[in-house]
Amino acid sequence: MSLLTVGTVAFDSIETPYGKVEKVIGGACTYISWAASYFTNDIRLTSIVGNDFPVDEIKQLESRGVNMEGLKIVSDGKTFFWEGKYHENMNQRDTITTDLNVLDDFDPELPASYVDSKYIMLGNLTPDIQIRVMEQLTGPKVIALDTMNFWMDIAMDRLKVAIKKVDILTINDEEA
Repeated sequence: MSLLTVGTVAFDSIETPYGKVEKVIGGACTYISWAASYFTNDIRLTSIVGNDFPVDEIKQLESRGVNMEGLKIVSDGKTFFWEGKYHENMNQRDTITTDLNVLDDFDPELPASYVDSKYIMLGNLTPDIQIRVMEQLTGPKVIALDTMNFWMDIAMDRLKVAIKKVDILTINDEEA
């Protein structure tokens, strides 16, 4: 099973009613890849990081069978950073800080070895990036797309275009 995962590899600072962590490894693409590594060893990651992202983290993903050919490392850039505070029900959150950094220029060009991926998980990115990735694929079986209220608020028309092209949509209760 070939799984293409496209999204953020990032740093997060998160506060919940149960605790707080600062500048931990985060990002949808990171967690999708880690979780999938328990089920398949043909995971194809596509993302972008700065030179501040720990090489050890990349090596750990590789050790789990994650192909990192699609990871772009910007030598003079900083990795995407998100800070948020979750509420008691954990479906509601407040964004405190979003530093796009290298993600601001993310325009994924899939490696040739990725375009035939059969299962696709598009992490929470701009709808235009999600559409661009789908246009590069040559016959996927299943495409899942994650989005959030932010894109619903500022890019609903493009999000609707993206949603029409996918088989599975993931959103939380608040976003639904």
